[in-house]
Amino acid sequence: MLSRIREDIAAVFARDPAACSTLEIVLCYPGVHAIWLHRFAHWLYRRRRCLAARACSHFARLATGIEIHPGARIGRRCFIDHGLGVVIGETAEVGDDVTIYQGVTLGGTGKERGKRHPTIGNNTVLAAGAKVLGAIRIGANCRIGAGAVVIRPVPDNCTVVGVPGRIVVKDGVKLAPLDHANLPDPLVELTNDLLDRVEALERERRERNQGHPD
Repeated sequence: MLSRIREDIAAVFARDPAACSTLEIVLCYPGVHAIWLHRFAHWLYRRRRCLAARACSHFARLATGIEIHPGARIGRRCFIDHGLGVVIGETAEVGDDVTIYQGVTLGGTGKERGKRHPTIGNNTVLAAGAKVLGAIRIGANCRIGAGAVVIRPVPDNCTVVGVPGRIVVKDGVKLAPLDHANLPDPLVELTNDLLDRVEALERERRERNQGHPD
């Protein structure tokens, strides 16, 4: 137990340049508190003490703003930075050395039973607001961009951005980099389609009126 706690503290020092001291991490890092409380909740859950496990995870959510279902499996040295709004579902599996930022969701896509939440590979980073949905696997050494919505499996060593998420880097090679200055706007596209339709209807009406003068 003490070795795991030391690992968690070392992981914070390694990944957060704002960390100043061990005491600060122990007292002031909600992501660390959430992980520690989850370990106890998961221990209860595995022994079928479901109510006590859910009560523990509920307390953790109230105390930290991070909701981890007691059934989720969290690997070693997982670091939840800031963490507010993080949600991790019951059948989610998170590998070792994973970094999770605020607003990340590891969720399901419906009311199906069984495995319905993602599996996250080792050494992966989930940036702020990323949503990974369904029983999919995100490979090791991946980077999921801020605000990305990922609904398909991702191989190892990839960077994913966008809605829906798409791979832009694989094994260090850029596949199809996004032009962030010219991203499509769905609302503008819909408005343009409607204007084109109205114009076509107006043209059709004028042609009909010309063919049948009063």
